[in-house]
Amino acid sequence: MFVAQPHAHTPSRPAPHHANERSAVVEAIEVDSTRLLKGQRELLIRHGNECYRLRHTRNDKLILTK
Repeated sequence: MFVAQPHAHTPSRPAPHHANERSAVVEAIEVDSTRLLKGQRELLIRHGNECYRLRHTRNDKLILTK
């Protein structure tokens, strides 16, 4: 089972300006693309009613399209 770890290089955020403000800071999760793609060149991602395509190009880039 894979458990994502918070990104080690996430910068710290400043404290809220007012003492009664709540901070809405959420740590980003880092996932290696090879774990997502599992040897494939593209992955379909369902987000609500939309479907997105994550594609690994020949130039070793990732492209996300709707």
